[in-house]
Amino acid sequence: MRRVTLNKPFIGVSMSRDEHAAGAPRDWIRKTYIGAVFGAGGLPILLPNEPQSLELLEYCDGLLLTGGGDFDPESFGAADEGTDYSGVSKTRDEMELAFIRAAERMAMPVLGICRGVQALAVAGGGTLIQDIPRVLPDSPLLHSQVQNRQQPTHKVVIEPQSQIAKLLGGHQVDVNSFHHQAISRVPRGYVVTARAEDGVIEAIENPDKEFMVGVQWHPEDLVGHSREAQNLFAGFIEASRQYRERGQRYGTASH
Repeated sequence: MRRVTLNKPFIGVSMSRDEHAAGAPRDWIRKTYIGAVFGAGGLPILLPNEPQSLELLEYCDGLLLTGGGDFDPESFGAADEGTDYSGVSKTRDEMELAFIRAAERMAMPVLGICRGVQALAVAGGGTLIQDIPRVLPDSPLLHSQVQNRQQPTHKVVIEPQSQIAKLLGGHQVDVNSFHHQAISRVPRGYVVTARAEDGVIEAIENPDKEFMVGVQWHPEDLVGHSREAQNLFAGFIEASRQYRERGQRYGTASH
């Protein structure tokens, strides 16, 4: 069989974890993340919530942090406020924070989505709002929408000179929204690059890194009809391709 040299970047993709699945914990992922990576020209590599996945990450050219369950408050040094949490997994918290720190050591491009942007904040020493309705009871926005995942429900205003503004090609975007936690304290090295109209942080990035960007919405569900969502994934995959071409893979993720 003829051997083919692959020029497409390998993208490590984090996975959700159901700690209460019948029989044993189960790792899983929505197909839309996989489709968005394929559609932008990348090759997704699933990263189960196991320590061995750090070795697998060394063979990747980019890291995609997906959405999913809530962060355990202990993971960002906070007390439980009595919020009705959903899908909490300390195992996933620990593994995703380890993935981020490994990717930073390897200077690997990282894109965080929804929970993923929160993971970037927590990994850098930031904190989270545990429940937006408690903190902003008068907000007119519904951050956990009831409409389908392909339906944008509110606007996000983007900082004009930011990397994400260049990626999306504009200073405002209509987004979908499926979260009740959000970034509270931004970690050192990061800047806020987008907010909702009620002030909730919708995007952060690290300007000292080539590509370390996180968004609070779900662009993977919008790529079928949103040019901005397509541009975001295209920019991430292009940064990962350049990382691959520079020969920066095979780093020290597990050390």
